[in-house]
Amino acid sequence: MTISEADAEFLRSIDTPTVCNIVEMVAPERRGHGFTTRHLHCPFPDLPPMLAYAKTVTIRSKDAFGLGDAGYMSKRMDYLDYVAAEPQPSVVVIQDLDDPAGYGAFWGEVQSNVHKALGCIGTITNGSVRDVPQIAPGFQMLAGSISPSHAYVHVVDFGRDVTVHGMPVTSGDLIHFDRHGAIVVPIDKIGALRAALDKLLKTEARIIDAARAPGADVAKIKAAIRG
Repeated sequence: MTISEADAEFLRSIDTPTVCNIVEMVAPERRGHGFTTRHLHCPFPDLPPMLAYAKTVTIRSKDAFGLGDAGYMSKRMDYLDYVAAEPQPSVVVIQDLDDPAGYGAFWGEVQSNVHKALGCIGTITNGSVRDVPQIAPGFQMLAGSISPSHAYVHVVDFGRDVTVHGMPVTSGDLIHFDRHGAIVVPIDKIGALRAALDKLLKTEARIIDAARAPGADVAKIKAAIRG
């Protein structure tokens, strides 16, 4: 399932914490899950909020693997077909299966440019990234760590369910992400999210105005909270 450009523009106009707020308003059962729950390094915090469809991948990097053999080369080519396929734009969500994760970096100058050419606008991973100054322009990265080497990094599988920093993701999920983290957006509730945003902004403005007003006190702030 994909969304209209108007809906995409609406979601890109707000940050990820706000999306979390309105998702829990329209789907209360989502208040405790469906988003990243631990810190992810963001080398490019000034990039705007992004919205993309998940391409899910698992990797390892600690142990040597048949990186040059014909079987693995075929898997690499199949993986690129997966990244290039619809829906677009995509965000590659990588679960690093090593313990600890991030021994070797999948992402760097080459991979970011290759993936950007195939319609990918960023990555979310518990693994590591490198080559930060040389990353493709506009390519956002949320990563568990930063590492100098790629070691033996290789794709284990793709298109399967993954979990990155507490966020379960299925291939094709709609992901909203920015410097704060990421959330899986319920596509079937976008219309309700629009209405919820208006209510949220009015509620927040009322409380903030009361807190900033001359003579603010606890009684006035309580009244603003109650509405």
